[in-house]
Amino acid sequence: MELTPTLRIGLLNGWILLAVEFLIEGGLLLVFPKEVVSRLFDRSGWSTKQRVATTLGKLFSLACLVLIVLTPLRINSSVFIVGIILYATGLAGLVVAMLNFRDTPPDQPVTKGVYRIGRHPQIAALFVIFLGICLAIGSWAALFTLVMSRLLQHLGILAEEEMCLRRYGDAYRTYMKRVPRYFMFF
Repeated sequence: MELTPTLRIGLLNGWILLAVEFLIEGGLLLVFPKEVVSRLFDRSGWSTKQRVATTLGKLFSLACLVLIVLTPLRINSSVFIVGIILYATGLAGLVVAMLNFRDTPPDQPVTKGVYRIGRHPQIAALFVIFLGICLAIGSWAALFTLVMSRLLQHLGILAEEEMCLRRYGDAYRTYMKRVPRYFMFF
């Protein structure tokens, strides 16, 4: 792992892993019904503070993406293997979480499948995917920007939970008491 990796355009950079993730997630979004996609990206009811913090988090995400695209994969390192394992695990988790979300009627909170063990499995899976990529490229700087983006975007997750409480009431409140926010954490 390097604090500041050498940035360059190359065929064996982190963009390859990023492209696969984008193709899989984007492909699912293209085949999902429009109402499911709009529900996934509904930001109505968010406060200004939540919007600002999430936007700042997205700026860190953008910095992380730039680092990933311009940093070569560290294929001959043990960190690369750990990164690829995390990446593949996160990708599988994301697909399952998105399918669980799609299969839930819009008038009910999503509580089945991987949503039984964590209230935000898509967010957790994306974090694991990007953590894996940061390890695969061996960049502390990318890892730092990833962690900062997720910390700032936490307010967006709280906003989603507030929205779910307004929409689903006691059913979601009971779900919140039973299932931790980030799998075994919190």
